[in-house]
Formats: sequence, structure tokens, C-alpha cells
Amino acid sequence: MLLPLLMTTIAGLSTGLGGLIAALFRPTPRLMAFCGGFAGAVMLTVSLADLAPALLDFYGALLSPFGCGAAAAALLLGGMLAAWLLACALPDEDTLADRFGSRTQGSAMRAALVTGAALLLHNLPEGILTLLTNVSDPQLGARTALAIALHNIPEGLAVAVPFACATGSRAKGAVAALVSGLAEPAGAVLAALVLAPLLTPGLLNGIVAVVAGIMLWVAAAQLLPAAFEPAWRKMGVTGFCAGVLMMILGIAALA
Repeated sequence: MLLPLLMTTIAGLSTGLGGLIAALFRPTPRLMAFCGGFAGAVMLTVSLADLAPALLDFYGALLSPFGCGAAAAALLLGGMLAAWLLACALPDEDTLADRFGSRTQGSAMRAALVTGAALLLHNLPEGILTLLTNVSDPQLGARTALAIALHNIPEGLAVAVPFACATGSRAKGAVAALVSGLAEPAGAVLAALVLAPLLTPGLLNGIVAVVAGIMLWVAAAQLLPAAFEPAWRKMGVTGFCAGVLMMILGIAALA
């Protein structure tokens, strides 16, 4: 059990690595646009090119084609709704602008809070999945941990850069990214101590679907709209293209 826990922790802490990378650069609107496009592309590509096909394969073996599609769509919708409800519970841009001094900083903090909270939600079940995969099949578990670590790095960037822009502190941005990644080893510990007897293949695949729904909502509602603002659209599109290409290569290499 020690090695699976270690692999899961490393995968989670790679979000902090993204925060450290962000700390090396001055947080500017151009950098925010690039990182938002990159992280949004990573979340979309992981969800649609990796998690969704595995989900359809699982339910396709148990249900009719329509039933398979309906089950997958319902679970994805559940994840999207969870992310939306979480976003509604967070302070709006005007409130944050009053707190941090300008609308630009308020918008940046809003982006950091929504993305960070969504990452906390999806890193918890992701940690459970990584741990159990490592326990059942160490070779597959190692590939899973590596794939998660790769997409956690740009997710860390997506939290750290706007947080640093809002607070004026790169160190605080790096810490925020690290905290969002700690949910992954926390999920692994929860799985090891409490949830292991309850985690059936069906439940695990349902968790994966909800995670994918959360990532799709965050990418579509938060990261990409900010990245594609007219003033910085070229940087956002560049980041988006880089994120798609990197994750396609990663998914193919780790298949």
C-alpha cells in the first residue's frame, strides 16, 4: 500500500509543480490567457479523448447503446452541475474587485477560486482512482499516475497565475496551486482507510464521469472564455493548441 500512496501523492503534488513554474514568471494578462487556454485544452482533451471513451466502453458492455449514452450523459451532467453550484457559492467579481482593488484583480481571483475549488472536487476522486489502480495493477497504475501528473501541471498553472495576479504574490500563487493538489493524496488516504469495501467498478466509473463533467464545465465556463478575450486571444489560442497537442501525445504514449 505504501508504493500506491506514494505514486498518488506524487501525481497530486505535480499541481504544486505547476505553481512553482508559474512563480518563475511575472503574472501578466498575456500569461494568464496562455495558461487559461492551455489548462482548458488539457481538461477538454483528457475528458473527451481519455475519460469519456473509457466510460462508454464500460457502460457499453452493460447497457444498450442508448442506455450507455444516457448513463454517460447523465453522469457528465451531474459533474457539470456540481461545478456550477460550487461557482455560484463563491464571491462574484464585483465583491472581489472591492477586496483586491480593481476589476482586473477581482476577475483574476474569481478565476483562481473557481478553478481551484473545481480542482479540489475532482482531485479527491482522482486520488481514489489512482490509488486503487496502483493496487490492482501496478503497471497500469504507474501509467495512470504519470498521465494525471502531466495534466495536473497545467492545472496548477491555471490556479497559480490568476491567484498571483490578484494578490501580487507569486509565492501565494504557488501555495494555492499546491493546496489544490493535496486533495489527491487525501482522496487516496480516504480510499485506503474508509471507502475500499464500497468502491465497485461501477462506482469508480461513475466517479470518473463526474470528474470529467467538472473539468468540462471549468474549461468551457471559466478558463476558455477568459483566455479568448479579444485583447489576448492569440495567446489564449496558442495555449489551447499547445494543450491539445501535448495531451494527445501524452494519451497516445501512455495507452
